[in-house]
Amino acid sequence: MSIELSKSRQLFDRAVTLIPGGVNSPVRAFKHVGGTPLFIESATGSRITDADGNMFVDFCQSWGPLILGHAHPQVVDAVVEAAKGGLSYGASHRREVELAELILSGFKGFERVRLMSSGTEAVMTALRIARGVTGRELVMKFEGGYHGHVDGMLVKAGSGLATFGTASSAGIPEDVARTTLVASLDDEEAVESLFKQYGERVAAVIIEPLPANNGLLIQRPDFIAFLRKITRKFGSLLIFDEVISGFRLGFGGYGQTIGIEPDLITLGKVIGGGMPIGAVIGRADTMEALSPLGAVYQAGTLSGNPVSLAAGIATLRLLKSEPVYQKVESLGRHFEENLKKSGVPYARTLRVGSIVWLYLDDGPFPRRHDTISERAVERFKGIYWELLEDGYYLPPSAYEVLFISFAHSLEEVEGLAESIVRNLRSARSDRTGKIE
Repeated sequence: MSIELSKSRQLFDRAVTLIPGGVNSPVRAFKHVGGTPLFIESATGSRITDADGNMFVDFCQSWGPLILGHAHPQVVDAVVEAAKGGLSYGASHRREVELAELILSGFKGFERVRLMSSGTEAVMTALRIARGVTGRELVMKFEGGYHGHVDGMLVKAGSGLATFGTASSAGIPEDVARTTLVASLDDEEAVESLFKQYGERVAAVIIEPLPANNGLLIQRPDFIAFLRKITRKFGSLLIFDEVISGFRLGFGGYGQTIGIEPDLITLGKVIGGGMPIGAVIGRADTMEALSPLGAVYQAGTLSGNPVSLAAGIATLRLLKSEPVYQKVESLGRHFEENLKKSGVPYARTLRVGSIVWLYLDDGPFPRRHDTISERAVERFKGIYWELLEDGYYLPPSAYEVLFISFAHSLEEVEGLAESIVRNLRSARSDRTGKIE
């Protein structure tokens, strides 16, 4: 290996004696691709620099929030100004109103927003609202779907395609897991079967309308429309988890792109501009079930944190005033085109706007996690460290998506495509063996 990693290794050796697994979020441990995790020292624009001084073009971008790139000057200025005025108030302030107005301006028909500190909190709150307004206990999710580490969402399918969930993490009581029904994506029959059995007890169906947490599993609009129809038929709420896709593909949500309106939407990532944040939006009659108006309780000391909101306001204002979406779409298109013209049949991506998934196989693109090609996964593992050596940092998992930012250049996306193709052709890897 040509890149120097001694300082990252030293830091990781210290970290494992202090932090479980040495990391504060599991995917950072590099278990999927092997090797020592990189410890990042700084970042600006499209680039990150690690503790050893290696600089990489970053296509992880903090897993999606940084649509403008790292440390955008106007966002940083807004954060510094806010920090000078105090890091936390635990009280109402002007920026809460300003960010609420900006968020809701992107969603016609949605009238209220409640801010919190993470996407997981947003999902937890949306589910509680749904149960509170319907008086029902069951929630339906989809196998392979990730909605944060909420107890009731860390479940997987049991013995059938349409079933009660079983916990996929230790520490979740069986009675909690059994409040979640699990169906297969892209399968109307499975959903209908669950509703026939349990429809009068289902408070909500939750789905990423553009699933991007376990590959990019682009769903048929007809399937999402079916979910809207059946939830209305049974009086259940439809929740769109747009923590990743919200404001990432346009000024608003992916649901608007496909013309389907849910009852509640969870947001995060982009609306905080790189700072911790989450939000739930919905119609007034649904959202006012929340305390202090209603009986559904939600609270948080750092909810509406002024520094996070300053970053979010600056980011959303720039998204409104600058040609961000046009540029990232153009970059994404160039990336795809450069892979295609290589002539390597399995040098492929699935892409929606600036969300890109490397799917390194020539078979059908999957719409469900259980149809993801193992060969595609192995190819990704086999070239990951070669891409790092070429100066490109990607999320360290074949199941994670890449993010293109406003800060990336045409030369950088073309360079990544060239590196992928060259390393696939050479199929060199001393970690996973030969790539076929």
